[in-house]
Amino acid sequence: MANLDNQVAIVTGAATGIGYGISERLAYDGAKIVLVDFDKNAVAAAASSLSEKGFEAEPIVGDVAEPKTAQDAVNIALNKWNRIDILVNNAGIGGANGNIWELDVEELDRVYNTNLRGVFSFCHESIPEMLKADYGRIVNIASIAGKEGNPKMVPYSSTKAAVIGLTKSVGKELAGTGIVANCITPAVVQTRILEEFTPEVIEYMVGKIPIGRTAEVSEIAALVAWLSSSECSFSTGAVFDISGGRATY
Repeated sequence: MANLDNQVAIVTGAATGIGYGISERLAYDGAKIVLVDFDKNAVAAAASSLSEKGFEAEPIVGDVAEPKTAQDAVNIALNKWNRIDILVNNAGIGGANGNIWELDVEELDRVYNTNLRGVFSFCHESIPEMLKADYGRIVNIASIAGKEGNPKMVPYSSTKAAVIGLTKSVGKELAGTGIVANCITPAVVQTRILEEFTPEVIEYMVGKIPIGRTAEVSEIAALVAWLSSSECSFSTGAVFDISGGRATY
């Protein structure tokens, strides 16, 4: 259990799945949570669920592809708790499956806007506040697809690769400050995003995992909790695999 007492975390894509699991774990470890999601009803329910468990949580409805959503999230954190200690960029979409010659460039743009532009915007808005305190933890959720490239998933794989590159750049930009930025590269996790993929693609992804199963949300959340804590102090711009043995580098 990480000690996150009185710290404030912004988590995107926080209403369900990995995002909610991360939010719940960070709250359990002591953090106050700003939950960001485009689903109004789901994010309200998620915040209510955390509140019922005795945790402090504030929901915000917005699309991470829009910079205003990041601005609003930062403002809520500052107005409510006057600080931002942790940023978890979890929001992401899978996009349509198909060979590159079967997909429109608009599909790449759609996936890019959420998977990469959203991460950029939230880092852009949160880091200045972290610099004022000379402390912060940024955790970006990439994917093993960003390292290896999954067939028929070019928009997803390429934007997740870009998240890895962004993390490495930001980590170097912040080196020497009290802020570290890292990312994780999960293999398949049994969440709602799988609804966007064909059975063929899912079978391919699971078949590549030596452990032979999908990851549990709690396993992802546990790694993010450590990366969000002060115990993670000498890793920045790093990529942490959680792939059931699939990753080879």
